[in-house]
Amino acid sequence: MKRSKINEIMASADEMIRHFGFVLPPFAYWTPDEFKAKAAMARRVIDARMGWDITDYGEGDFDKLGLFLFTLRNGELSDLQRGGGMCYAEKLLISRQDQISPCHTHVIKAEDIINRGGATMAIELYGSDADGNFDETAGGTVMCDGIPRSFNPGEVLLFQPGESVTLMPGDWHAFWGEGGDVLIGEVSTVNDDLTDNIFRAPIGRFSRIEEDVDPTHLLVSDYDDWLK
Repeated sequence: MKRSKINEIMASADEMIRHFGFVLPPFAYWTPDEFKAKAAMARRVIDARMGWDITDYGEGDFDKLGLFLFTLRNGELSDLQRGGGMCYAEKLLISRQDQISPCHTHVIKAEDIINRGGATMAIELYGSDADGNFDETAGGTVMCDGIPRSFNPGEVLLFQPGESVTLMPGDWHAFWGEGGDVLIGEVSTVNDDLTDNIFRAPIGRFSRIEEDVDPTHLLVSDYDDWLK
């Protein structure tokens, strides 16, 4: 992706987030130079990979296959493993109309996916085989706002603003905006985008960046290069 495109996506995403009554935390608006100057005190932000995350999954067609995310908070895996402390994470996502976030599951993370506003949130679901692998013949059951709902393999469930689904490890899912763009909330156990995203098809998690302009704000995938 071109950096200029990423900057445009950030600006439009911030506008949509504000439209639905949310405001991002102060570090979201630091320039790269400000982030460098504050890196020592912002070590938790950096290590937890909180912040802007815009991906085309390495395929070069963001409008067709892509997702906007902002990680607001993220706990410690060690806390999750011992069963106490900061075991949770939270994100805001924007799924554009017909923009696919491809089929994947998680080994560790359980998550609530919530339609926070906009159009309809569409989620395609499959179950797993006995080893947790994708199974095109498997359905399952998910909790939708606390109510169990069974699904057939490949069934698409639709969620209006205010509605949500709880996805557990082994629930294979793809999602998109149906009929328009959707602001999505994600509340989950500790998030690890480096190792805990298992995609059905071989695909990258992060974008390759073409630096045609300076970044407005850093992506989480920029931290290793920019904040050494």
